[in-house]
Amino acid sequence: MAEHEVETSAATAVVDAAPADRRGVDGVLARVRAGVGELTGALRRVAEHVLSDPEAAARATIVELAERSGTSPATITRFCRAMGFEGYADLRLGIAAETGRARSAGWTVDIGREIQPGDPLSRVLDQIMAADTRAMHDTAALLDLHEVERAAVAIAGANRVNIFGASGSALVGEEMQFSLHRIGVAAWAWNDVHEGLASAALLGAGDVALGISHTGQTRETIELLAEAGSRGATTVALTGFPRSPLAELADIVLVTASQATTFRPDALSARHPQLVVLDLLYIAVAQRTHDRAHAAFRRTAQAVDGHKAAKGGPS
Repeated sequence: MAEHEVETSAATAVVDAAPADRRGVDGVLARVRAGVGELTGALRRVAEHVLSDPEAAARATIVELAERSGTSPATITRFCRAMGFEGYADLRLGIAAETGRARSAGWTVDIGREIQPGDPLSRVLDQIMAADTRAMHDTAALLDLHEVERAAVAIAGANRVNIFGASGSALVGEEMQFSLHRIGVAAWAWNDVHEGLASAALLGAGDVALGISHTGQTRETIELLAEAGSRGATTVALTGFPRSPLAELADIVLVTASQATTFRPDALSARHPQLVVLDLLYIAVAQRTHDRAHAAFRRTAQAVDGHKAAKGGPS
């Protein structure tokens, strides 16, 4: 099936920008997942086909993959370059190696099968563990540690830190706010847009604003981060989409991956990877403020120690 060449210019534009962005990502399929949102038309169809059945893609010739994705061999070649590979052979070998590792770990069976209403809890637990494990690996591959370092330095030296998020992202933000408070960092988590805007308007140079949104398209979070940035604060985005509106306006972008299952959509399945990245960021801040953080943590632990149940006593 021949593709429409009207897409060539858009596809080429993506190719020109993408290779440098993708080569630092170790997992082939993680690269494709991270880049699919930036692709359009024929290139996006190739990416979606590869993600839908990686093992079949690894076995296919360039002509077969083109036919199955409704494109052309030339588009497959452009797709390879967009993902940071010199040609189709490199892409194919990379997918084959990765799906082989996945099979040995049980991921192919666990993640590839949908959860059914009658599945036993042991089966559901296996799938959740497999999906979370894969999401953690993909997040580690996607995460730019230089960006984590920049965010940690900014937070360690900040006068105050504002954390913005809505719904599930607000819960993740509250976890981060609690962790930072325990080591003496002045941090606040806001999920009400009016209160958040009032607080963001008081930020300035030397302050940090962290916006959390898996899609990067939550309007309230974008508005809050934009307000903070307009006042001179350093802005950090935690998102699964590095070309999303939230990411585009942030000074620093931290990227996570996710593995959706039947009863856990993308945004919900991103929760654990988000917590892992924020835990890494929290520890990096604690490292950079070691003496202050250690003293603060000791004092806060002592303050609540009296409310813990005595050993051997009633719970």
